Amino acid sequence: MADGTLPSDLDRQLRHALRGDVLWDDFSRGRYATDASIYQVMPRGVVVPHDIDDVIATMEISRAASVPITPRGGGTSQCGQTINESVILDLSKHLNKIISIDPETREAVVEPGVVLDELNRALKPHGLWYPIDVSTASRATIGGMTANNSCGARSIRYGMSRDNVIAIDAILADGTRARFGKTDPAKLGNGPVDALIRDLLDLGTREAEEIVARTPQVPRNVGGYNIDALTTAHPNLATLLVGSEGTLAFSEKITLKLSPLPGQKVLGMCHFPSFYAAMDATQHIVTLEPTAVELFDRNIIELARDIPIFRPVLEEFIRGEPQALLMVEFAEEEMDENLRRLKCLDTLMGDLGFPDAVVEAKDPAFQARILEVRKQGLNIMMSMKDAAKPISFIEDCCVNLTDLAEFTAAQEEVFARNGTRATFYAHASVGTLHVRPVLNLKQDTDVKAMRAIAKETFELVAKYKGAHSGEHGDGIVRSEFHQTMFGERMVANWGEVKRRFDPNGLLNPGRIVDPPRMDDRDLLRFKPDYDWPEVETVFAWPGHIGAGRGLQGAVEMCNNNGACRKLAGDVMCPSYRVTRNETDLVRGRANSLRLALSGQLGPEALTSDAMADTMKLCVGCKGCRRECPTGVDMAKMKIEVQAARVKRRGTSLRDRAVGYLPRYAPWAARIPWLMNLRNRIPALARLGERVLGLSADRPLPGWTGDWYRTPYDRGAVSRSSIPSAHGDVVPRPLVAPETADVVLFADSFNRYFEPANLHAAEAVLSRLGLRLGFAEPPRGERPLCCGRTFLSVGLADQARHEMRRSIDAIRPVIEAGGTVVGLEPSCLMTFRDEAPQLFEDWTPEMGTRVMLLEEYLAGQIDRIRPELRPIDATKALIHGHCHQKAFNVMGPTLKILSAVPGLEVAQIASSCCGMAGAFGYQTETLEVSRAMAELSLLPQVRAAGPGDRIVADGTSCRHQIADLGGRDAVHVVQILAESLDAA
Repeated sequence: MADGTLPSDLDRQLRHALRGDVLWDDFSRGRYATDASIYQVMPRGVVVPHDIDDVIATMEISRAASVPITPRGGGTSQCGQTINESVILDLSKHLNKIISIDPETREAVVEPGVVLDELNRALKPHGLWYPIDVSTASRATIGGMTANNSCGARSIRYGMSRDNVIAIDAILADGTRARFGKTDPAKLGNGPVDALIRDLLDLGTREAEEIVARTPQVPRNVGGYNIDALTTAHPNLATLLVGSEGTLAFSEKITLKLSPLPGQKVLGMCHFPSFYAAMDATQHIVTLEPTAVELFDRNIIELARDIPIFRPVLEEFIRGEPQALLMVEFAEEEMDENLRRLKCLDTLMGDLGFPDAVVEAKDPAFQARILEVRKQGLNIMMSMKDAAKPISFIEDCCVNLTDLAEFTAAQEEVFARNGTRATFYAHASVGTLHVRPVLNLKQDTDVKAMRAIAKETFELVAKYKGAHSGEHGDGIVRSEFHQTMFGERMVANWGEVKRRFDPNGLLNPGRIVDPPRMDDRDLLRFKPDYDWPEVETVFAWPGHIGAGRGLQGAVEMCNNNGACRKLAGDVMCPSYRVTRNETDLVRGRANSLRLALSGQLGPEALTSDAMADTMKLCVGCKGCRRECPTGVDMAKMKIEVQAARVKRRGTSLRDRAVGYLPRYAPWAARIPWLMNLRNRIPALARLGERVLGLSADRPLPGWTGDWYRTPYDRGAVSRSSIPSAHGDVVPRPLVAPETADVVLFADSFNRYFEPANLHAAEAVLSRLGLRLGFAEPPRGERPLCCGRTFLSVGLADQARHEMRRSIDAIRPVIEAGGTVVGLEPSCLMTFRDEAPQLFEDWTPEMGTRVMLLEEYLAGQIDRIRPELRPIDATKALIHGHCHQKAFNVMGPTLKILSAVPGLEVAQIASSCCGMAGAFGYQTETLEVSRAMAELSLLPQVRAAGPGDRIVADGTSCRHQIADLGGRDAVHVVQILAESLDAA
């Protein structure tokens, strides 16, 4: 550094001056070295400012040390704008306040870290929204969107960010505060900011002719600086900062123009036999004045069909095997007008030679499902499991609609010449398609092909007088080509603007102005020396390639798009929703794993304390298994990390107590009075906290001496005594498991802590006239266990042993075509999830024959026609266990409970309850556990009526609700048993 300041000195100065977090360790820096682009640049350090004073202090200290800064929001940029060899300012955790909303003027003032979805939730009661509806709305921040000049699917109606930003209160590179907005040149004074503005306006006047000649006349252009704003009589200087990628000033507050919420809408899904036909039709479809026209190409359709969360939706709106779809949206104030235009769309398609090619979506819920597929288009594209993936570098060229078909056809020829193909999707309405050639950037040949494709594509863009950057900005990937696209004089003008704002180049240098080569392999995520040594793994990772039986490919599936950063809806990522820390994301953990396993964080990084801390707040909810569009399964990856650490460092006493529970439980259940003393004597609870790290503030589950025994265990020979919910006895003959209609698998949690649930399961299945069998170990052995407790603490060998015992016991049932049912989701889903990746002789298909009791009953309900009667409650509120949601089996629970007459059934909209096995009892995670529960679950539990039933299948969930919510929750089987008894 120029003044000799060492990074450690800068670190110390920042820590002394700031209230926020200062992160200087290799793991933290590594997590901020990537965004959603192809690049990886290690920052000097990371600051998470607590307030604007922290930002000012960071800028001042960094300026004195001649160290640049880079502001960052959600870190979802496609072009490398938010990574740099600088101090990264993460604004998303604290600088995320909505300062004001004025419904009368339709304006809002926000801090830069506000997430778009959060802003729109706050605006909805006022009938307003911020209409730059980017697909990353669940994590994109307004500051990042403004810096990128983001557009969104409906820009044909609402324009780009530059059209919707009224003013920006900024901090200049020298620390000066300034407001940029509508400017009257005649009213400028003599201050330094006025002098800056006057110089900018002089440039606009001097270069007006060149600016007009060189600015592409297409629906979208976000390349370079918006110096065309300087050529008007009363320019809005905020427009110049929009799209400047943090290179000109820091945006402290942003004033936004709001729009009325759209009314009802309709969608028309137009099917085409060829991609060219879809592109050619777009120019005609826009004459109907839709609010959006979005493309799905054949690649997107096929990839989405391979993703469980999307497959059912595609089956709803796709007919046959189209080569392309155009999603056409109409959202006028009157529904009749929307329907009229939808009919016109059908007529138009017929006139174009495609009769009966429109699937209509009028139902809002149906529309929402389709729109979610569209929003996840980027991640769907990135779900390819090969080493070659769709790569973003010519991502969003824009041409006029009259040229779109010819331009895309010429692009396909470019790809073919360079030995590849590409995926296409997104904004057909404005001639901006997200185009990603499929390349493997670990290979030098493909890196060279990338550059060749970029050069040829941008030559095509110039030929059609388009824009090479139509939405995602410039960053590293496109800035190099500005001179080719805009000419030497325009680039010189941008350099003049940069130097006038930031003469020492301290604000995100090398972006837009003075860029590096886009194909510099030292900047890429996969650098020339990138390598994964072979590693021993717990699981096989089928479908993936690379070291560790495919673990490498599974980890590298994370494309950093940040879907795990969403703050509402579904499950993932519950720890991030509490902490707002990058380390507590699927993305943050995946980046740490990739860097550690590829040797970029030093030796033994995988088993280090830093890696353990990275994984500490992962609750294994499996939300990412279903909700991550690229399928990054962090729950299993955490097991890999824990197992590696156990192998090198051994197991703690607490982990042994948790993991080995199924083995000591038969003996513990014989002395429940002794085992439960800890809950009754505070001194013992405090001792347990010191010895085991289990908080004295939480009671542990209570052992029962009357633990569950199957009829075989109870000494029955030919008949079983099956209690009903009211204690009477229903004699049933014992049957061999292989000949039973259904076999009951008793999990350790219900067996030893809540045996009434298993007795209720016997009662329900028997009262329905089913021949009931029981999963049993060889006579004389302790009860079966799925191995979940061992997996949860990384004891992989012990988990395999337990799971093997259970698989051997139930295999004859499965092979005979039978079904095994149980009650505990975390136990039953182990047979579907982990088991097929642990044992070659246990297939995913076999795992589907092991199911939750209500899954089985919901599938059989039309055949068995249960005689259910009303119970003494009129409403049931259901909290789904995370693993139920991950495997999409909440539907059967809702279905079977809805069969109870007079019972209103509603699912509680909640993420993880926060208990997650031992997580909610551990001293170091206790508060995070409580905070997870308070996010959404507990407020709804407390709001429930006194006569409402709270239903939760998960043992952990029931304890969390009881301990923190003050309400008893019951397993669904208890409701069914009560309803059958009422009959």
